[in-house]
Amino acid sequence: MLGGVETRSVSPVFVGRADELSALTGALGLVSGSALAPASPQTLLVGGEAGVGKTRLIEELLAEAGRRDAVVAVGGCVEVGADGLPFAPFSTALRALERRLPGRLAEAAEGQEDELARLLPELGRHPRSGHGRYDEEDTARLFELTVRLLERIAAERTVVLVLEDIHWADASTRHLLSYLFRTLRRGRLLCVATYRSDDVHRRHPLRPFLAEMDRLRTVQRLELTRFTRGEVRSQLAGILDAEPEPAVVDRVFDRSDGNAFFVEELARSMAEGSTCGLSDSLRDILLVRVEALSDDAQRVVRVVAEGGSTVEYGLLLAVVRLGEDDLIEALRAAVGANILLATQDGDGYRFRHSLAREAVSDDLLPGERSRINRRYAEVLEADPALVRRDERATRLAAYWYHASVPAKALPAVLRASVDARLRHAYSEQLRLLERAMELWDTVPDEIRAALRPLDHAEAYPACGCDPETTPLRFLDLMAEAAVAGRLSSERERALKITKRGRQLAVAEGDPLRAAWFSVECSRLVSALGRGDGWAELAEAQELVRGLPPSAVHAEVLAEAAGWRRLHTPGPDTLPIAERAVEYARMVGAEDIELRARFILGVLMVEAGDIDAGLAEMRAVRDRVVARGLPTLIGRIHVNLPAVLESVGRSQEAVDVMAEGIDLTHHYGLLDSEAWILGNLAESCYALGRWDEAHTAAERGLHIGLSPKPRGNAALRLALLALARGDAEAAARRLAAARAHFGENDPMPQSLLAMAAVAIGVAAAEGRVDEARAEFRRAAEAGLAPGSQRYAWPLLAAAASLEADTRGLPAADEGRAGALELIRRAARPLASSIPVWAAHERWVRAELLRAEDRDTAADWAEAAEAFEDVGFPYERAVVRLRWAQALLPSDRARAAELLRRADGTARRLGARRLSEEAALLAQSARVPLTEGTAAEPDPAAATRPGPALGLTPREEDVLRLVAAGRSNRQIAAALYISPKTASVHVSNILAKLSVSGRGEAAALAHRLRLFPADDRPAPA
Repeated sequence: MLGGVETRSVSPVFVGRADELSALTGALGLVSGSALAPASPQTLLVGGEAGVGKTRLIEELLAEAGRRDAVVAVGGCVEVGADGLPFAPFSTALRALERRLPGRLAEAAEGQEDELARLLPELGRHPRSGHGRYDEEDTARLFELTVRLLERIAAERTVVLVLEDIHWADASTRHLLSYLFRTLRRGRLLCVATYRSDDVHRRHPLRPFLAEMDRLRTVQRLELTRFTRGEVRSQLAGILDAEPEPAVVDRVFDRSDGNAFFVEELARSMAEGSTCGLSDSLRDILLVRVEALSDDAQRVVRVVAEGGSTVEYGLLLAVVRLGEDDLIEALRAAVGANILLATQDGDGYRFRHSLAREAVSDDLLPGERSRINRRYAEVLEADPALVRRDERATRLAAYWYHASVPAKALPAVLRASVDARLRHAYSEQLRLLERAMELWDTVPDEIRAALRPLDHAEAYPACGCDPETTPLRFLDLMAEAAVAGRLSSERERALKITKRGRQLAVAEGDPLRAAWFSVECSRLVSALGRGDGWAELAEAQELVRGLPPSAVHAEVLAEAAGWRRLHTPGPDTLPIAERAVEYARMVGAEDIELRARFILGVLMVEAGDIDAGLAEMRAVRDRVVARGLPTLIGRIHVNLPAVLESVGRSQEAVDVMAEGIDLTHHYGLLDSEAWILGNLAESCYALGRWDEAHTAAERGLHIGLSPKPRGNAALRLALLALARGDAEAAARRLAAARAHFGENDPMPQSLLAMAAVAIGVAAAEGRVDEARAEFRRAAEAGLAPGSQRYAWPLLAAAASLEADTRGLPAADEGRAGALELIRRAARPLASSIPVWAAHERWVRAELLRAEDRDTAADWAEAAEAFEDVGFPYERAVVRLRWAQALLPSDRARAAELLRRADGTARRLGARRLSEEAALLAQSARVPLTEGTAAEPDPAAATRPGPALGLTPREEDVLRLVAAGRSNRQIAAALYISPKTASVHVSNILAKLSVSGRGEAAALAHRLRLFPADDRPAPA
């Protein structure tokens, strides 16, 4: 009855999984597109316990993909011991694509071959250490270029990318897969990843990844369950090619509990005569099958189990020490027994199922395991060409480590850590460095003395020591691990290493190293939201004080100057930057010198030496672009346009940002590109190109990876929404911006700008006290010299609030103190640049208006200052105020100013400003349409009600609302019922297009509808 099972343990009939297969093939259809729906990429996760049938389900999908002429690429996560190889499934899948589509991979990677060679060395030159600066965007750049590569390959043909066994994935592979799933937007690409759910315990590193994917609407997750009794019967029928007896089905179902792989093994075991007394342990069943093999075949199986997920034939031949004919016979027996399989490329062997490999590996004796690993290491060390170049260092390190030979393991682990760093696999670099630190004290002194920082470490800059004779120190490993932890987002681990390194350096009397660790600690504290990092930088400066110039000294000074420029700008930062440049030049640290020179250029501009400062910044930009330094290219094209905008050169800023967007896109610097887009929105706002500003900010918000560039984009959208009269949207965007920026690293450029928006939102909603409190918090924190770019708009918002609410009883209390605080905050601010001189005149006129002392001449002066500096919205506001001051004496000139203000407001979409211009024109009987005669009786302007569409009674009610009266008080004053007063108030709000009583009162005062001496007497 079971005779046929000896040659077939896998059912040729696909059993069950109809819903899951339908979901996969449905996704394949969406990827391919149709006449009714365009093609769109799809991403899926397929989970299930070991042996449940994930591989068979994927095989059915790939068969269907082949029938539809799709290109299939499969990559599996490779496990060597307990270690995963960096990016292994992606490297394998890309090689499969190259085999299926010869030349297409190189074509799609054109221009980025060397960077993408970190994933697939065949694409370009092997990455080499340039002893350059580490940066958080290195990995993001590689990930973005990888996604683009896949999108280009799948632009014209359907591609199915399967990544198997991601429960074994290294951290870098998980991060890349997460990035792919989150950012994939184009191409006919179906991406499927499989994992063993029973391995994903509560602390498994895949668990956070799965939780993140569950939050994405674009990722579909399938979880395979065990077979039912009926499905087990169907599986057995397929294996037997006959209907099984009910008793056999019951026995197999009871013992397998519906696990498909266990069903197959039980069926085979029963066929081989073990029809009674079957073990309930799958492990025992698998080992019985192995023990049934010849001695040579068992030996080969054990060696393969310890070699990794896949073992190359040449490597296996050298390790087992069998003759080639004997090895082939042993392999044939293992393959025939369905224990081993040949790999798809025909170059090696792997277990048919990972459960079998785990069972064999677990059965090895401790001495046996270390002996096999030692043999692998010796063979691979003697002939490195036996494995692929991108796997060589990691596998050799793993073999020596598991062979328990520290003297060999330490150098191998260090070489593997360098290889991981060069591939931007910083998580794997950190793990390897922690292993090296674990091995350090177990290695003989002569081995450690032969190691050199030049070969194994580059985080800590060279400080004049002879690289040929200076030995590697434990502190070098700690420095490498600290940086690797920061770059892999393992910041808590990095902070612990950094603090320990600083303490150890101080104990060893090495202030330079201690200062370097303090700088790293500053970065980590800031990134973790534990503070702004200044205390650590101050400590670093104390540690290097009085020491001769060095790269570390220059780094400390450059970091301090950069921090102070952002947090406490002022002229006393300039000498720090100058010394950083000088020291960096003296020691030949060009990367540090370029950063310090750029900071120096910014500070020169802020100190008033604009042309020289901009020239220095442009010179640095040209050098950085010529050298092709992606990190500095990104930062410079973020900051140079920002500085240009700060001196009123908005169009120049836009031109530089256009170049910056091209460069950052080319290098895959998404965070830098997002920063640039946020800054582009700011410059387009200043130029009056608000639709472009909105598009740029939305794009920046979409592509930004880190919180701060997204916060910058959200802040620009809040400002636009406020200017366009949508206070609700402005409040929503402002809340998002504040959430992105956080509270632990305050900087004027974000704090002051957010405060200005918050004041505008509160003022629009009639919350005067909250608006004043917002300004008070910002002003009391200090408006430092150099912050005028953000401080003047903040002061304008605060002064406009006081002017608009003049005469409003609810705002009378506290007005004098608020005006004095505005004047005091304005005194130290620079206004020598035309754009900020215009803002200064605007603030001055608003302060006079708040005290009812402004004249048409004050507004004329402010309007003239705004004529040539851009900012059309602000210019329109000033013109409206000028027109208001001219009324009723010069109605013709006022009408012209109102028409120009209204035209600008309509072009920009500034609804609130346009409505205010219309209401002022109506109340003053001034036409907004050119050629229409004005109301001949100026006295008519004293009765605003009819012009605003208000009845006389509603005019009386509005007058009392403006005086701060409640409905009950209005009713008493006008001898009407409170309900009637409430109806009148509702009608007034609708006619004035305002949202509440406070806004209606503020509007009445802003338009001077009711002179202060003409209020109704209290009831």
